Amino acid sequence: MSRPNAVTFKGNPMTLAGEDLAVGTAAPDFTLHYYQDGMQTMTKTDLAGKKSLISIVPSLDTGVCAIQTKKFNEKTAAMGDAINAVTVSLDLPFAQGRFCGAEGIENMKVASDYQTRGLGESWGVLIEELKLLARAVYVLDESGTVVYAEVVGEVTNEPDYDAALAALAG
Repeated sequence: MSRPNAVTFKGNPMTLAGEDLAVGTAAPDFTLHYYQDGMQTMTKTDLAGKKSLISIVPSLDTGVCAIQTKKFNEKTAAMGDAINAVTVSLDLPFAQGRFCGAEGIENMKVASDYQTRGLGESWGVLIEELKLLARAVYVLDESGTVVYAEVVGEVTNEPDYDAALAALAG
């Protein structure tokens, strides 16, 4: 599935910065931040060797983003340490930590692109007008190549969970 040139947010057209991250291409590197016993960083290198689900949301403080994170947390539980499961947003790492604690998110790491929005720009999912990330799901193989990509056309809609999980399991 290819990325649209634009998405809508509550029906209003929005522009995506960056280039399409298509299936079959190497995912660009990134540096994300998360809080676990102090501020930590996560890069693409940290995910190497396992298939990875990268669930991208605008903000964990919204209903659809919370649903998406909770569903992927629940549905990846049986896969355990065999995969990497990461939710990415622009929320501060401290707010992400509070969300995970309150919602029982234990099977996914939640990391922030707040410092540079580098993942958003290099993966083509930064909404220019809002400076938020679009809703998207990527699955990477063990070497970091994209094997599944979905940028949800209407940001307030949920992604195709089954298709992403099938790509992760396949």
